[in-house]
Amino acid sequence: MSVLIRRYKGNNGMMQEERIDDEDRIERYMRLFEKDDVKKLQTGVKCFIEKDEWQLLP
Repeated sequence: MSVLIRRYKGNNGMMQEERIDDEDRIERYMRLFEKDDVKKLQTGVKCFIEKDEWQLLP
């Protein structure tokens, strides 16, 4: 089961982390991302997409 981790800066300026483990939500996010970013994520590399840091853990 994969986990998609999103790190972002909240409204209060503090870094927050969201862990997404629902396979349907992960698939929806992957369709939104560009192909190059999806390839990086699938290898486990951290990517910055629109100011957020994303990482896919197998």
